[in-house]
Amino acid sequence: MISVIGIGPSRENMSIRAMNAIGAADVIITYKKYIKNIEDLVEGKEIILKGMGDEIKRAELAVSKSQEGKRVALISSGDPGVFGMANVFFQILGKYDDVEVEVIPGVTAANFAASLLGAPLHDFAVISLSDILTPLSEIKRKVNAAAKGDFVIAIYNPLSKTRTKPFEEAYKILLETKGPKTPVGIVRSTSDGAVVTVTNLHDLLDHEINMSTTVIVGNSMTYVQDGHMITPRGYKVPYPTHPLAVEFYDKYLAGEGNKGSNRECEFYPCHSHPQNCTFCYCPFYPCGDSSTGGKWIKNKGVWSCENCEWIHRDKTVECIQARLPEILQEVDDLKNKKKDLLKLRRECMYLTK
Repeated sequence: MISVIGIGPSRENMSIRAMNAIGAADVIITYKKYIKNIEDLVEGKEIILKGMGDEIKRAELAVSKSQEGKRVALISSGDPGVFGMANVFFQILGKYDDVEVEVIPGVTAANFAASLLGAPLHDFAVISLSDILTPLSEIKRKVNAAAKGDFVIAIYNPLSKTRTKPFEEAYKILLETKGPKTPVGIVRSTSDGAVVTVTNLHDLLDHEINMSTTVIVGNSMTYVQDGHMITPRGYKVPYPTHPLAVEFYDKYLAGEGNKGSNRECEFYPCHSHPQNCTFCYCPFYPCGDSSTGGKWIKNKGVWSCENCEWIHRDKTVECIQARLPEILQEVDDLKNKKKDLLKLRRECMYLTK
């Protein structure tokens, strides 16, 4: 039996299944840097350490030792299926008959980095910028596609002292496609632990980035709150409809609502001038999503739209108006069809932000 084992980023993040498989193995085969995380588990076992670039040799050795009747643990950092030893092993496995193998997953760098940053991952792509085995044209194509698809992007192997071109090209694509204010999380591993930084694309180059760094680039809805990087999924927040909102939407549905700027309102502009007042009361309230500037008033349970101007922009109103009549046919739909309304919000945010 060959166990291809992911040991995660550190001992503290290793799974019980991984530890049990290492404990049951007769032979441990790994990159020499990884052995320090499992030293107490490998006493009395045959240990084979190889350097970087010897991945094929490690895989072949695993098969050879297994054919001797030994139980083999082929160790990979992170998850073996994400830029790890599982891919290498299965590439050579077709050469042999009757090789019993299992893959034991581990915490990959994207998940580890995300746990330190907050909750940045939602519909995300993982891309390695290493061009040792991958042509630069392929890396650029993948970064461009993920950026245009508005995926959150986790970047592995971003930058080394001698290999800078892939990062430079990726950065240009991201800056042009996603915009300079897009939140970015940087998690850099050091001997003293992880260094965590939350910044944006514009300022990304001001921070230290190396091969031991995972970079997570947000999507159009990712925001930063209290130092945490958050990409919302759009959950419905239960909340009563305010009587003034009921009155407003009674008039709106009767075709008596205001269109454009309402300069006769004593509160105009309640945000910045000029503002579109078509949705004086937001149809998505409360969205519970700070990506447009809204926030919870702490310890009050009240959602504040004071800093959200998105709903009062002409392009936003135009986008919402195109679909809202399909969803909102009576005032109770503000509650009964809240999920559909929040999906409309997400669609229009992407199209207008």
